[in-house]
Amino acid sequence: MVKANLIGVVLLMEAILRFGVDGLSMQYYIMSCPFADLIIKNTVNKALQDDPTLAAALVRMHFHDCFIEGCDGSVLIDSTKDNTAEKDSPANLSLRGYEVIDDAKEQLEQQCPGVVSCADIIAMAARDAVFWTGGPFYEIAKGRKDGRRSKIQDTINLPFPTFNASELIKQFGQHGLTAQDMVALSGAHTLGVSRCSSFKSRLSNVDPTLDSDFAKTLSKTCSAGDNAEQPFDASRNTFDNFYFYALQRKSGVLFSDQTLYTSPRTRNLVNGYAMNQAMFFLDFQQAMVKMSLLDVKEGNKGEVRGNCRKIN
Repeated sequence: MVKANLIGVVLLMEAILRFGVDGLSMQYYIMSCPFADLIIKNTVNKALQDDPTLAAALVRMHFHDCFIEGCDGSVLIDSTKDNTAEKDSPANLSLRGYEVIDDAKEQLEQQCPGVVSCADIIAMAARDAVFWTGGPFYEIAKGRKDGRRSKIQDTINLPFPTFNASELIKQFGQHGLTAQDMVALSGAHTLGVSRCSSFKSRLSNVDPTLDSDFAKTLSKTCSAGDNAEQPFDASRNTFDNFYFYALQRKSGVLFSDQTLYTSPRTRNLVNGYAMNQAMFFLDFQQAMVKMSLLDVKEGNKGEVRGNCRKIN
């Protein structure tokens, strides 16, 4: 199975490299901005050296961007007096790392103005954050254009922390992602933390899927208030498969985490990833590549913003 997945990743990479997908290609900036990858990588690495917790934030930002209006940088746009943007939705208020994207964009505009999209910067920053924290390196096609729409009401399409496995499978399926993709992408919760406000409902009514000792840990965390943070697993700044161990021990922080083990439809995937980190890494790579291509905009369907926070 691992070998088959590896072959699948290689074939997908070759197809993108040779022919592109929706106008995207691995070599998109080879002539117009040859140092784009290096600039973004160096910017991300420097930011993570100063604050390792930003790795989880950058991966999460990429996910929240792609699930709303596609991977088009819409999550970066600031609200105006006439429009409340995605980033001011309750689901996005805890997003961080905007300054990393701004820093990379500023450097790229100096090197090759008007060339590298904010959408591509987010996708590449997430890729580099995964690798910096010990996860797999995966290459992605470039050439996404930035979207011109960012509205708070669209964020209703983000998964809720109260979703069960069936609801998650359905929502990811609407984006062309399989149950396997969904579980693999959920493994990104091996990085970062959750705020008490996202899991406290599990404590007010006894949740039978929650280990009693871990429930006490979560209660202690929440005693500091709704914004108190609980790591998803024991290695919050390292990309590994410990998240899946936690699910096996009934120690998933969110209901939407633990449901992956509770549900017969996804339990075998959790067990497989807990047993075989290499298999998790391969499936995660493949799922991230697929996600990075969701509803991408090309040509006159989008633009390249000069400032990632506002439409040109």
